[in-house]
Amino acid sequence: MIDLDIICETITRETGKKPVGAPRKIAGGCINEAFRLGEYFIKSNTSAGAGMFEMELVGLTTLHDTATVKVPRPICSGIARDRSFLVLELLSLEESNSAAQELLGRQLADLHRTTSTHFGWHSDNYIGTTTQPNTLSSSWVDFLRESRLGHMLRLAGDLGFSFRGANALLDNLDCFFEELPSPSLLHGDLWGGNAGALTNGVPVIFDPAVYYGDREADLAMTQLFGGFNSSFYQAYQEAWPLPQGHERRMALYNLYHVLNHSILFGGSYARQAQSMIDSLLQSL
Repeated sequence: MIDLDIICETITRETGKKPVGAPRKIAGGCINEAFRLGEYFIKSNTSAGAGMFEMELVGLTTLHDTATVKVPRPICSGIARDRSFLVLELLSLEESNSAAQELLGRQLADLHRTTSTHFGWHSDNYIGTTTQPNTLSSSWVDFLRESRLGHMLRLAGDLGFSFRGANALLDNLDCFFEELPSPSLLHGDLWGGNAGALTNGVPVIFDPAVYYGDREADLAMTQLFGGFNSSFYQAYQEAWPLPQGHERRMALYNLYHVLNHSILFGGSYARQAQSMIDSLLQSL
């Protein structure tokens, strides 16, 4: 059981205001336990999750500071005895309607206009519970090859998975680009379960895996598991049209996430990853 006194002391020290009320458990997460404490949303995990929560705090702070898309305001993270925790602003969320999706499309384009000189980030972080290396690189193709697809393929190999044609795909990544992208600030894990809206229609995104990369990678993942409608895509395209060939690169970027799911869940995701590699090679 997590030590609530330590969490309350940390929140009070960070905000100058002691949380009130009894904790109330919140269901739904598959990685962390969650509960409400007054006006705060708190995630909890084993002490081994402290680094994951620290990086999520930094990622949310980075997104919050762009003043583009609404994210839960990060408060603090730490360890309470043998449990790690992350404290966020508590938001009342509901499913997005078309107006909220349209606004999110425009705001995501604004977020992506936050740029850097290099791909990657100042620190490694996590995609789910999987480590995500963010070694800075001036080359998107090199970053994609080494820190994204290559990294996942190595982790999958450690678990006994072998993907036919993977090395050939890595050797030919240049073929997927007519022109190379600039580094845009990405959410990094933008599937439907990590987006919603406030009751007043303001869109919200959360649970990021932040880095600077090709903005197409965020858009590609929105289509991997669904949850985003035509209003979202039309608004994004109106705000900042995607370059030629983005449809072809969608599977390339989503392969990263399917490989991650192979590592986390195995089975059908590994078969899906192999099918994606086969199709990508055939398209060369």
